[in-house]
Amino acid sequence: MAALPYHAGLDAATRAGNQDRFINEDGVVIVATVAFGMGIDKPDVRFVAHLDLPKSIEAYYQETGRAGRDGKPSSAWMAYGLSDIVQQRRMIDDSTGAEAFKRVSIGKLEALVGLAETANCRRTRLLGYFGETPAAAKCGNCDNCLSPPLVRDGKVIAQKLLSCAYRTGQRFGAMHLIDVLVGRLTERVTQFGHDKLSVFGIGADLNEKQWRSVIRQLVAMGHLAPDAEAFGALKLTETARGVLKGETEVMLREQAAGTRVRAARVKSRRGDIAPQIAGPGGAADQTLVGVLRAWRSNVARTRGVPAYVVLHDATIDGIATSRPTTLSGLRDIPGIGDKKLEHYGDELIALVKATG
Repeated sequence: MAALPYHAGLDAATRAGNQDRFINEDGVVIVATVAFGMGIDKPDVRFVAHLDLPKSIEAYYQETGRAGRDGKPSSAWMAYGLSDIVQQRRMIDDSTGAEAFKRVSIGKLEALVGLAETANCRRTRLLGYFGETPAAAKCGNCDNCLSPPLVRDGKVIAQKLLSCAYRTGQRFGAMHLIDVLVGRLTERVTQFGHDKLSVFGIGADLNEKQWRSVIRQLVAMGHLAPDAEAFGALKLTETARGVLKGETEVMLREQAAGTRVRAARVKSRRGDIAPQIAGPGGAADQTLVGVLRAWRSNVARTRGVPAYVVLHDATIDGIATSRPTTLSGLRDIPGIGDKKLEHYGDELIALVKATG
């Protein structure tokens, strides 16, 4: 599979050539800035991967919406870290916008972090953000529905972290707090005498990855806030008082010791799986799918059009599932209209018969 770049550092001819390949060829991944694809009508994008944090749920929804426009299952995947949150906050704080605009921007960022860190159905939370109520409490399709995370009472864990941030003066970022919690004698820890604090080593039962997950979740809950002006120092918010006093419930998604922690994944376009065409065999003939895709690529190159203009992926799957041997049977496949039947009908029937 080819992976091509698209960014401002490339010359115009290279960018245009990579864009054309992405639009017209199958199996091409484009690595680009978020602006790429805004005006590209390519319905058969199978996944969108974010390698940093978008600015809002609106932006995330729009960008992931470029996948699966043909109705076939597609995936959205996002990786991010606490540093992304700090960077976004710094950009908001340093902007020349009015205070009201900054408050709205911070609210949007917090909502996106909440979506990424939630242990519940992501589609339900996404629709709730836009004021919609889904028909069911669970979509049965996002990562949290497919593989529900373990959730436990995290009140004591949260109290350890908040106490550590408080006792170290609310002047340090995640890495230093984790060093103190796990009892790591770094030069910085000993320099500030934090190895003498009562919180030193009280979190040794969790490893670094697990503590990073806890920190992100407490930031998402609003009990901790990274201070962009203080280089990402984590500070307690008003709601942290209730956690420290044991008055506020804290349920944490459990992060296993050996798992990756920087991924939030939502499968399929807008949480919906399109119904698959079921023929007599009940599943698409993958050999025929490969033959049809190769034929489609040749036709597309000859005509100078994108492959999806010839036939959509869903139509190919329908043919490979039903295996029609007559033009009337082929006409029953969604995506096969009179013109496509006239142009490609005989060739498609011949391909089906040849792979029988």
